[in-house]
Amino acid sequence: MTTPEATVNGHSIAFGDLPPHTTALDWIRDLGFTGAKEGCAEGECGACAILVARPSTIGDDTTEWVSINACLIPAASLDGQDVLTSEGLGSPEQLHPVQREIAVRGGSQCGYCTPGFVCAMAAEYYRAGRVVDAHPEAADEPERGANGFDLHALSGNLCRCTGYRPIRDAAFALDEPAADDLLAARRADPAPVSRATRVSSNGAEYVRPADLAATLEFLHERPDATVVAGSTDWGVEVNLRGRREPRVVGIDQVPELRELTVDDDAFTLGAALTLTELERRLDGAIPLLGQVFPQFASRLIRNGATLGGNLGTASPIGDCPPALLALEAELVLASVAGQRTVALADYFTGYRQTVRRPDELIKAIRIPRPLAPLTAFHKIAKRRFDDISSVAVGFGLTLVDGSVEKARIGLGGVAATPLRATATEAALVGRRWDEPTVRTAAEVLTTEGTPIDDQRSSAAYRSAMLGQSLRKFYHHTTTGALP
Repeated sequence: MTTPEATVNGHSIAFGDLPPHTTALDWIRDLGFTGAKEGCAEGECGACAILVARPSTIGDDTTEWVSINACLIPAASLDGQDVLTSEGLGSPEQLHPVQREIAVRGGSQCGYCTPGFVCAMAAEYYRAGRVVDAHPEAADEPERGANGFDLHALSGNLCRCTGYRPIRDAAFALDEPAADDLLAARRADPAPVSRATRVSSNGAEYVRPADLAATLEFLHERPDATVVAGSTDWGVEVNLRGRREPRVVGIDQVPELRELTVDDDAFTLGAALTLTELERRLDGAIPLLGQVFPQFASRLIRNGATLGGNLGTASPIGDCPPALLALEAELVLASVAGQRTVALADYFTGYRQTVRRPDELIKAIRIPRPLAPLTAFHKIAKRRFDDISSVAVGFGLTLVDGSVEKARIGLGGVAATPLRATATEAALVGRRWDEPTVRTAAEVLTTEGTPIDDQRSSAAYRSAMLGQSLRKFYHHTTTGALP
């Protein structure tokens, strides 16, 4: 096993003795790269954003500069990786194009958040296909520039004092990278190859096995180990609740967990593929998930978060389970004893409890084909983007001659687990897809689950939104427009 180290701003730096809970942010700041800062410590503000060279999110053999929240991931997970902070992009004497545009257009005042904005903006600046997306008509679209810049790339970055208009102006002013831009040229080379990693301190260790077999063997011997991929959930526990674990096993780069296959029977999505990778590689092939991805946190989070992680935490308010329930998804669970397939509807057993054993991993999510022709995902939250849902609903409907042949409805936020709205499904199947049927079924849907009052919503509001969601879905499928 090679010495654990990462390349930061062009310099190879060994980790040495490092507790597994040490975040990448704390590690790089201790190295003197203090542009990245801690703001919220939970992936909400983007002040800690850095760039990492990773395999292309569209699945080819090139490299992509991906922006992530350094405050969430274990530093040891960067072993063998190329990392850039804002200091590595440019200097006061030679500003990077992103830095220059932000400076000349007034995009920085106190400057606390600026390095994070710079890194997130640089990731979009170098995104493959950005210039191809460019078209003059986009100047009239508030969220996409004529230069192809997707402003959602900055949705995880907050600024308290500058105001977003100058930052938006800077993003939309960026040209194509220059021919001699070394970071742009880097994209044509393969990304750093993942390798087996072990970093430890005082008996605690972070381990990244080389492959699935080694990972399952490790979990068989150490079923108490904490499994992390993008660390977008565990990182919050570390930062805000002081969680410390003696053994952390990273699975984000396990090759067998990063496969995506499509055949006549199903889509099989590797559990360690990030949501950004799934979004771009599927490219709308599963329309229901295509509606979920833009509403799942921010681009910074989606660059690290995985479907396996979202299901592994078993949160009742996770965004993906309602949609996956509507898609009749199955989970492939793997251990040293072999593999088994479990319907997602049978996976959750209680609050943050599942049928998965401690020595098992979610290897893949299987979505059977053909897909339901009519689908929708409704997320009711206080903000349109980057927020936790009060209620989430996934719909999958098949009609034959105007009648409902099959209905699948997944719910989140209304019980201790995500669940299927089976009573409502029964109220729809075999009946005409019309206003009387929907009116009756909507009343049934308001009774599904056991919603509670909490800081995000009241139980009464949650129930009301369930019924309204079905009415909205009907209106959309029959008129082609939202009410």
